[in-house]
Amino acid sequence: MQSPAKNFSATWRERIAALHNIPPLMRLVWESARDIVAGDAASRIVSALIPLAMLGVSKRIFDVVQARFSGHPLPSYFWWLVLAELALAGLGGTLGRLTGYFDALLADRFSRHVSIRVMEHASRLDLAAYEDPAFYDKLERARVQATDRVGMVHAIGNVFQQLVIAASFCVGILGYYPWLLALLVISITPAVLGESYLAFEGYALSLGQTPARRQLDYLRLVGASKEAAKELKLFGLSGFITREFTRHSDRIYDENVALARRRFWLGSLLSLFGTAGYYGAYAFVVYKTVDGPLSLGAMVFLTGAIAGTSQNIQNIFSTASSIADQSLFLTDLVEFFKMRPAVRSKPAALPAPRPIRDGVVFEQVSFVYPGRRHPVLERLQLRFSPGERVALVGANGEGKTTLVKLLTRLYDPTAGRILLDGVDLRDYDLESLHRQIGVIFQDFFRFEMTARQNIAVGCLERSQPERVAGAARASRADAVIERLPGGYEQLLGRRFSGGVDLSGGEWQKLALARAYLREAQLLVLDEPTAALDARSEYELFQHFADLCAGKTALLISHRFSTVRMADRILVLARGQVAEEGNHKQLIGRGGQYAQMFEMQAAGYR
Repeated sequence: MQSPAKNFSATWRERIAALHNIPPLMRLVWESARDIVAGDAASRIVSALIPLAMLGVSKRIFDVVQARFSGHPLPSYFWWLVLAELALAGLGGTLGRLTGYFDALLADRFSRHVSIRVMEHASRLDLAAYEDPAFYDKLERARVQATDRVGMVHAIGNVFQQLVIAASFCVGILGYYPWLLALLVISITPAVLGESYLAFEGYALSLGQTPARRQLDYLRLVGASKEAAKELKLFGLSGFITREFTRHSDRIYDENVALARRRFWLGSLLSLFGTAGYYGAYAFVVYKTVDGPLSLGAMVFLTGAIAGTSQNIQNIFSTASSIADQSLFLTDLVEFFKMRPAVRSKPAALPAPRPIRDGVVFEQVSFVYPGRRHPVLERLQLRFSPGERVALVGANGEGKTTLVKLLTRLYDPTAGRILLDGVDLRDYDLESLHRQIGVIFQDFFRFEMTARQNIAVGCLERSQPERVAGAARASRADAVIERLPGGYEQLLGRRFSGGVDLSGGEWQKLALARAYLREAQLLVLDEPTAALDARSEYELFQHFADLCAGKTALLISHRFSTVRMADRILVLARGQVAEEGNHKQLIGRGGQYAQMFEMQAAGYR
């Protein structure tokens, strides 16, 4: 076990290393609002110089008043001095409000800019990253840091302003007693070091609590969601969910209370050093004024400068320490932006062919999911010819959806290669390749937007009303939309006011319309009839040949009424093609396909 001294040393090394996160943050700030940052900096500089100017004017006023008591007449400019102090005070107040105005604008612009950057960058990362719980923890912290670091941006502005104020006061003190500055700095240092150490403990605690907080968010969602409501009521799970939430939240609360107690006692003790240093300097100046060397104006100037220096040096250390601690929280955001996808376009990548002439070939393709030992696909060999309708069948976990992910290059093969018109998929431009593929997965996403937008997201470049309507007719979603109160402009889902929810089959028809809108050359349908009723499935079959005309169609389905319409059926087992042929041929062979077909048919007898 490490000693406290080693832990303390490691703490400071980590905090100092985290300061490297500040330059990337400031670049984000500058990118988000150059004009606002420039205006904010100018207002802070001018505002920071006003306190010293006011002390200088006050010193002169007190010296004139002291001379007046000694029988000297008031100079003609005396009331101008009073007016100047009033003007400086007014200017300081105005600049303070102007700084607040800039800070408010900057907060909105920065939050917007970083949130957009996080979403854009997340969309470029590999699908494999989203299947890693550690990545989700990092992504969650990055999302929080994208908005929570607004306070850090303001703190950096504050410490800049405090530095200018402290520097100006220090110049004033140096003209009298330079050693007072050393006294002030030394007396404040213990409190700063103690607070910094405890602040790092707060970061480490927050970091360790991330998985538990994600668990709390999940339990909060389960305990009050439409999707879980039926099971919670029927199985009497409400008390269980509540107890789990209480257990996790109590542990987090106890840890936070323990840290807050340490902060209180240690912070209170160490702050006494700073108080002693300030009042020691203050008493020395009063003594020198009573003893004679300093004038009343000089005393006012020095005591004000000492108070300002002490306060601002303490603020600088405290704010800088807070910035250093918050920069630790930036680590995940900075590292998140450094992440690069493994699946990406090569330099000078080729455009995807249009039309596809030779089709798709899998050559000895193997694939192992990250973190697993056994391959899902192993030395897979198969071909899809242009215009062919191919069906994939097999038990769950045999690699059907994985094959689709490789075909669409959401993953790259662990071994082997996939050729499109004789060229490795990795040599094509990724965006160009995706434009040639229309895919609807079984777990398609339900966009809680308008019906038109739900279809248009399939191909935003082809989102004209007539094309959206054509895709809706092709997928039989037009009848669903006609029944909606707002038609194509009807908001779907229950998340927002005025939304209308749909059945699973109705949502699936909209999802199918997205694939048809793309006019892609390769159409991939993963369980296209899973949520459809018998009539809707029959209607889809009637139009199936038209929908697939001129396209290479790949269907994944457990319903043999669907796959029997394919030109060729592939049965996957143990990561390889176990059987191949059309429906009649496979039934005649009496193999695995025939057995699965007979088992399903028996359920309808």
